[in-house]
Amino acid sequence: MAERGLSHSTSCWRQHALLLEGTGKRERERDRSRVVLAMGMFLLCFAVLAARLIVLAVAPAPAESVGYSARQALSASRPDILDRNGEILATDIKTPSLYAEPRKLIDVDEAIDGLMSVMPDLDGEKLRHEFATDRGFVFVRREITPAQQAAVHRLGIPGLGFVEENRRVYPAGNEASHVLGHVNVDQEGGAGIEKYLDDEGLKVLRESGLSAEGAQRPVALTIDLRVQHALRAELAAAMERYEAKAAAGVILDARTGEVAAMVSLPDFDPNTPAEALDPERLNRVTGGVYELGSTFKAFTAAMALDEGSATLSDSYDATKPIRISSFTIDDYHAKRRWLTVPEIFIYSSNIGAARMALDVGKVRHRAFLTRLGLLDAPGGELPEKAKPLVPANWSEVTTITASFGHGISSTPLAAASAAAALVNGGYLLPATFLPRSRAEARDLARPVLRATTSRDMRYLMRLNVTNGTATKADAEGYRVGGKTGTAEKIVNGRYAKNRLLTSFLGAFPMDDPQYVVLVMLDEPQGSAETHGYATAGWNSVPVTGNIIRRVAPMLGIQPRLDEPGKGKSGVTLASY
Repeated sequence: MAERGLSHSTSCWRQHALLLEGTGKRERERDRSRVVLAMGMFLLCFAVLAARLIVLAVAPAPAESVGYSARQALSASRPDILDRNGEILATDIKTPSLYAEPRKLIDVDEAIDGLMSVMPDLDGEKLRHEFATDRGFVFVRREITPAQQAAVHRLGIPGLGFVEENRRVYPAGNEASHVLGHVNVDQEGGAGIEKYLDDEGLKVLRESGLSAEGAQRPVALTIDLRVQHALRAELAAAMERYEAKAAAGVILDARTGEVAAMVSLPDFDPNTPAEALDPERLNRVTGGVYELGSTFKAFTAAMALDEGSATLSDSYDATKPIRISSFTIDDYHAKRRWLTVPEIFIYSSNIGAARMALDVGKVRHRAFLTRLGLLDAPGGELPEKAKPLVPANWSEVTTITASFGHGISSTPLAAASAAAALVNGGYLLPATFLPRSRAEARDLARPVLRATTSRDMRYLMRLNVTNGTATKADAEGYRVGGKTGTAEKIVNGRYAKNRLLTSFLGAFPMDDPQYVVLVMLDEPQGSAETHGYATAGWNSVPVTGNIIRRVAPMLGIQPRLDEPGKGKSGVTLASY
């Protein structure tokens, strides 16, 4: 009985143990399943994250990111621009630009009010429209000041940020504005050398990412900032003195075609490129065409001498006006006698110039002016190039009027380049704003005149300064030569006698010409100082003399006080 009780008790214990063992095993299996499930969930999360990272890496960027990347490329660095002496004319500096991420803005009204408290000129309605979108990036203001950046920081508005961009600056301000041009806010060249650099491939390099910071070599120009300043200062003073509406000037190396200085007034500050949009601030030297008046008589005389239809000892009948068709050609200060070629030049006789041109003939006349580049757009790298205005039908009347600079319009730079050929031995060189060696110039030079013609023209141009209409240009020691020009402007289809364009086309030193200078004044007025006259001899000529006195030493030309041919009776052809 006792044994059966013990046996039953042992059996119960075993059953209970087996029950406990089964329960523990199920719990362990359940725990193991939970661990496996948790590990699976973690692995799934990591797989999702990895997949998302891969998608972000290979997927195209959102539109706003693409737009910003493009802006970054466009605002990449540009090369410094230097003058011929290494002075910086244009360079880049880092400036902050303010942007917003509209999707992160908590309170749009608060953001707009805060921004306008710092920059009151912001367009609030435009900002409200842009901030109402779900875009990830919009510019608020490009190129802000450090003070504005600090003020926006203090606002503490989430969703606003800053990015550094390059900003183009021009340390000399207006001094060389028409040469340099300007860039827009995206660092794209809009005019002048800046646009030329883009046109030559800089923009493509920047957009392809090949123009990284510091990778741009400086671009050296032929401009001498000292000479540029002197030219601009004298032209500005002349505008004020003679109450002219505009002025322009260029100084050109007669041996290489390099432009040492070029100014057109009114000009603009390239640091404020919007000023360049004013039509009155156009580049008159390369982008404007003008009837340059009697300066063209230099080309007429050169043509007659080079074509062999005249010599310096020949004479022409200037006893009475020339009447052709409905036109009457007369002289401003008529001598009413036969004039020699030198007298036609120094007295600026329209009658004599017309007769010389008629002797050559209209076909050869047009061909000669074409050979000198006067009927083509000017050379040089600047994109602002105006084409000359030339009659479609080159008639005998055209030959007469063109002989003294009326009826055709050309650019001042083209006239200066042609004048260089008159004095440098007869070689036409395209003008350039980039350095050119003498050897390179010789390779580019195109003979357009005989050497003897160039020698005769040097004599005539010097004679005009010592004995003719240009005596006020005689800068002592620098042996200046040149030709004056006074042209009536066309107003409403007719020549206006009281609205003149005056010019002087000169060179120095005439025994070994190195530089050509052209000065032009638009509508100068007579005054007590000029005895009421507004012609070139009273304004453009003395201005040129002042310019040469200032710039000649800068250009390495020292005065010679023992100059040959000094005085009214001392100029002889043998001197040249």
